[in-house]
Amino acid sequence: MPIAFVLFLILVACSPRPLPPVPTEVTATETRNTPAGSPTPTSVIPMTTVPPPSETATITTTPPVSGGSFFLVAEADARVTESDPNDNDGDSPTLQADGAGDSGIESFIRFTVNEVPGPIQSARLRLYVTDNRTENGPAVYATDNTWEESSITWNNRPAPTSNAVDNAEELDSNSWLEYDVTSLVTGSGTFSFVLIADSTDGVVFSSREGDQPPQLMITLAAGKASPAVPTVVGTDSSEDAVLVGAGDISDCSNNNDERTAQLLDAIPGTIFTTGDNAYRSGTFLEYITCYDPTWGRHRDRTKPVPGNHEYHTSDAAGYFQYFNNIPSYYAYSLGSWRIYALNSEIDPSQNSFQLAWLREDLATNPSQCAFAYWHRPRWSSGNHHGSDEDLQDLWRILYEAGVELVVNGHEHHYERFAEMNGEGVATSPGLREFVVGTGGRDHYGFGRPLPASEVREDSTYGVLKLTLHADSYDWEFIPIAGSTFTDSGSTNCH
Repeated sequence: MPIAFVLFLILVACSPRPLPPVPTEVTATETRNTPAGSPTPTSVIPMTTVPPPSETATITTTPPVSGGSFFLVAEADARVTESDPNDNDGDSPTLQADGAGDSGIESFIRFTVNEVPGPIQSARLRLYVTDNRTENGPAVYATDNTWEESSITWNNRPAPTSNAVDNAEELDSNSWLEYDVTSLVTGSGTFSFVLIADSTDGVVFSSREGDQPPQLMITLAAGKASPAVPTVVGTDSSEDAVLVGAGDISDCSNNNDERTAQLLDAIPGTIFTTGDNAYRSGTFLEYITCYDPTWGRHRDRTKPVPGNHEYHTSDAAGYFQYFNNIPSYYAYSLGSWRIYALNSEIDPSQNSFQLAWLREDLATNPSQCAFAYWHRPRWSSGNHHGSDEDLQDLWRILYEAGVELVVNGHEHHYERFAEMNGEGVATSPGLREFVVGTGGRDHYGFGRPLPASEVREDSTYGVLKLTLHADSYDWEFIPIAGSTFTDSGSTNCH
């Protein structure tokens, strides 16, 4: 997306926010004839209704991100028009296909698939039909990768390199269409597709600049794991590492996220988020206009996870687009520590794909010290959501593996627990939990404290800084400028 366009969106969507100075010290207290032989059309998938903005959206357990499937958001797309043969529309929020007598319009889409760890069972190109339904949708073809989003035109566009691999018939507005492109996507690589109409009844799809960007859903053969994010380059095992972050962060209606982002400006290390990063629905536009100017200035060193609000946008597409198709869950290493970034918004049960992957990684990467973070807390004294029993299997796996600590969000406050056992009873050594939903959205209160709850604060925005030593960790809650609440301590690994 061109820089000027992003700046325009920011100016339109966000009112100026007067900000305090960054603290210098933080104290811790062309039309072509369509080739013959088009295959049988695929089905149209009605749109899953996106729930209204709500704090009680249910956990998502349906594809494309659960089970043995994962999806990618288009890295480039553009439409080209015969009537304006030298114009480039790479920054348009829509894609189109029209022709067969009308002035031709074609659309190009590209994905890169990295490090697929086994045979692909199926690959499906998913496109969202906006407000222009059609009685006869376009066909999809392979094309080469010589085009660029910012420069492709009708006159320089590449030709199809295959017959039609799938075709569509009647398409309703506000619905998802799936094309079967398994014959083309057989492993890792870069893949480009072109949509060419075979009727005069055109159709409009959302582009990657729109609210529902094109997706490529890949399902692996049974028994294969979803690809994990490459392990980040860790610090030397003898050096300390710093992780700092929070959850429940950006809303263009206030500037609290800028105040917590200013804390990050002064703290080196890796940044984590615990979900609900961009309100209210985690759309790409909300990420660009609200999150990007604040916490987004540290995107290159951020290891995020999604929350329930990201899934108010179908399949959390805005989140995955903004964070460059980061996996739904993943692991990385910092110093001697193994870090797990997990997804509480997909199936977290004992037999789920995610937990099977987690158990395998814990066994493959034994470490004296390990840390996990995700959105919904297993234990909480909060009066808005409280404890989530659906996370019990995950909690027990981590406890039995000797993981040191867990950090969550969801409840918009700070709470620290004692070390606990698999049932949430205080014990040492055990698994400690922090709830750090203090990134800036707003605050929630507390109900009756759980027995293992040690510290609670519901009126301060800030970040949790974790200093990871070779065999221990320090924690420090750092408040925004003008606030006085702090919390700190140290615990040995076990």
